[in-house]
Amino acid sequence: MTLWGWILVASLAAYATKLSGYLVPARLLESPRMTRVAGTLTIGLLASLTAMNTFSAGQGLAVDARVLALLASGAALWLRVPFLGVVVVGAGTAAAARLLGVG
Repeated sequence: MTLWGWILVASLAAYATKLSGYLVPARLLESPRMTRVAGTLTIGLLASLTAMNTFSAGQGLAVDARVLALLASGAALWLRVPFLGVVVVGAGTAAAARLLGVG
């Protein structure tokens, strides 16, 4: 099968998955238990994505400027800095660490 064939199959599978969500009864989606599960899954997925992007380098682990940026952003969050400030603190920390040759 050609590349475009695989792209078409993947697109159809993604569309079918999206359409299958409409078959779920509304009463199941509106239950307190489902709301709690959805919130917990969202937090877990975001945390794992953050960890993977911070500590991965190809097939191994890396400790570089990204780790310092994550720690600085965490400290800014702990100090209740607004979100845009947290992003600026993290980016500034990563830039400074790379400028100093840490990462």
